[in-house]
Amino acid sequence: MYEFKPEDAWNFARHVHAQAQERNGELFFRLCPYCSPKPTRDNLNSFSISLETGQFKCLRSSCGATGNMLTLSKDFDFSLGNEVDEYYQPRRQFRRLKTPDKPIESKPEAVQYLARRGISEEVVKRYQITVQTEHPNILVFPFLDDSGQMQFVKYRKTDFDREKDNNKEWCQANCKPILFGMAQCNGRFDRLVITEGQIDSLSVATAGIENAVSVPTGAKGFTWVPYCWDWMNRFQEVVVFGDHEKGRITLLDELSSRLKCAVKHVREEDYRDCKDANDILQRYGKSHLRSCIENAVPVPIHKVIDLADVERVDIFRLPKLRTGIRQLDRLLYGGLPFGGVVLISGKPGEGKSTLASQILVNAICQQHKCFAYSGELSNYQFQSCIDFQVAGRGHVVEYQNSWGDTNYNVSDANRQLIADWYKGKCFLYDNRMIDGEEQESLLEIAENVIRQYGARVVLLDNLMTALDLEPGKAFDKYDRQSLFVKKLARMALRYNALVLLVAHKRKNNFSANENDEVSGSGDISNLATVTISYEKSKEIEDGQRLLKVSKNRLFGKVNTKGFILDFDEKTRRIYGQGDNLDVDYGWCKGSDGFMQIDMDADFPFQ
Repeated sequence: MYEFKPEDAWNFARHVHAQAQERNGELFFRLCPYCSPKPTRDNLNSFSISLETGQFKCLRSSCGATGNMLTLSKDFDFSLGNEVDEYYQPRRQFRRLKTPDKPIESKPEAVQYLARRGISEEVVKRYQITVQTEHPNILVFPFLDDSGQMQFVKYRKTDFDREKDNNKEWCQANCKPILFGMAQCNGRFDRLVITEGQIDSLSVATAGIENAVSVPTGAKGFTWVPYCWDWMNRFQEVVVFGDHEKGRITLLDELSSRLKCAVKHVREEDYRDCKDANDILQRYGKSHLRSCIENAVPVPIHKVIDLADVERVDIFRLPKLRTGIRQLDRLLYGGLPFGGVVLISGKPGEGKSTLASQILVNAICQQHKCFAYSGELSNYQFQSCIDFQVAGRGHVVEYQNSWGDTNYNVSDANRQLIADWYKGKCFLYDNRMIDGEEQESLLEIAENVIRQYGARVVLLDNLMTALDLEPGKAFDKYDRQSLFVKKLARMALRYNALVLLVAHKRKNNFSANENDEVSGSGDISNLATVTISYEKSKEIEDGQRLLKVSKNRLFGKVNTKGFILDFDEKTRRIYGQGDNLDVDYGWCKGSDGFMQIDMDADFPFQ
């Protein structure tokens, strides 16, 4: 009896030459070996094998392949050991075709038709192309394997009429699918040229290129791979000469992901607006067809580029968001950089949310559209905090309540002016929940706001409450945190956005590394571009806080001793040495509600 072992799954991945990685007890394949979809963000990693049970599945609705390792063994001619193979895996019975005792004679009709396509008579005879005796308008392509045995036969109508005929090409049923031209290869395993159609491989051979083969059933059928796998991988390199369609080369994605040997492809510019090898032969001749193959280039490794091709960027002049805190902006050479995650940490109640919202206000002032999520404040509470920070001391009313306490308020008229100022500039996650309403992913909502509304700054306050809105609650807590922050970092990079992520510090202070003080997975700090902490300290006054920068990936400059910042209760603004507490955001100036604020006239970086 067969007993699953995790190494069987890994061995299968190597057998089909799949890119695979282990995650949460499953082995995920970059592409499904059954449906082999076009690589897009939605199609990647849809196929997985459980490393506990050996069960596999493809999540693509158009595929839906399921089964176990025995299923894979049968479908892909994959060995699980001799005893298992003999017991479980009866070999598929293909139709036995009689191999002629002598080479098939190429009839004149075949020679004449292919001559009109630029194919030489010598090549036609070498590949044993003929026509049916009773139907001289039907070409016959015999597929002989590397031992000379006939395994497959394909037919092609030379006078195909789209309005009258059902099929242009067809093949013998229940035959073993192999590559056309295997028997005609010279036995030296230096280079193999593979095309989509048989006439294309004949064209390559006519141009004087040896070892030209073609797939049996076009670019979408790869049932032949298990039966030609070992033979193909004997070659040092394979040159893919597929059809050039819609800016892509057929066969290339599939073969480059499966084959072990080096894979090259014909350059797009060498097609010269032609579809395939035969088209090139007829329009530009043998010489150019040979140069197409000789000039073939290696398939780039996924996500790998030449260092010399990287676009040079002046990091000092990258777009940044000025925070309005002069000391912090100077340290960061102009402010918080776009395209990454800025982590703001601190203990509960020490003001990190206030700092984050003030940075958001400055983003709005700089005419960046923003999206905010507040997991601890209601919609109106978050709005009220923003309104106070925008208003400034001159527009905040101070009064005494009946108990003699001092309270502050912003008039309704000014609140309306402030709302007009940030209308269409700042969007808020709606915290009002309806029982039974299907929960949407917070990250998907944030990405939609970026795409649809053009948001450049995203505030998530805080990490733990944000995780509650993400699917996958069954995963380990730290795995969920890591995955969430990784997605955040990718989103920030993809859209060149700035993500402000608020997180709590650990309950203990035993860590020697400032960047390890954030509660949760270590990936939280590792993935951040800038890490800021905002906290109380025994060395400073009660109303003051220390702002520390423990990580600055862009420039490396940090300040772990911290800047001393003050908090103005009346305006809920945070300010430090050299900052203007009374900065005017321009909401009451009319026009479009915005005015340019020179936060640091002496600072050269924008």
